[in-house]
Amino acid sequence: MAFKMPKKEKIYEAYSAVSDGRVSMGDASAQVLSSDKSKAYTVTWDGDTYSSNDNSTYWQGALGYPVIAVLMLRGILPLDRGTAELFRDVPWKELNAMYRNDYAKATESVLGVLEGRGADVGAVRAEADAVYDAIGRLDISVRRGSLRPPV
Repeated sequence: MAFKMPKKEKIYEAYSAVSDGRVSMGDASAQVLSSDKSKAYTVTWDGDTYSSNDNSTYWQGALGYPVIAVLMLRGILPLDRGTAELFRDVPWKELNAMYRNDYAKATESVLGVLEGRGADVGAVRAEADAVYDAIGRLDISVRRGSLRPPV
């Protein structure tokens, strides 16, 4: 494994990106918009090498939610569309700021709202755990993407 494991909470952010339609896929690249649509991240791939300019991937060498979302949409990671749909329109940027980038607290607040709406949060967590386990088995390389926007 040529990357650091992401924080599990990034899986939930990837679900939102997918369900919100914020991932525009191309043949060898994708654009992923942030939850407030103020930033666009570029994910590229060549064979089993992926790059991205999102903060997690670029600065920490861990899979960020844009890469996770792309891997889901490419069928490399499991994607349960029903689970992803539960995370539609979650304002992650706002929540992460409110919780001072304590991603676990932000995620718990979202899961609490979902539970209040009758969602089976245990099943949601189990689905995210399955994705996390699949990430651990990935045979890919990850590198920094360009910080400059594409021309």
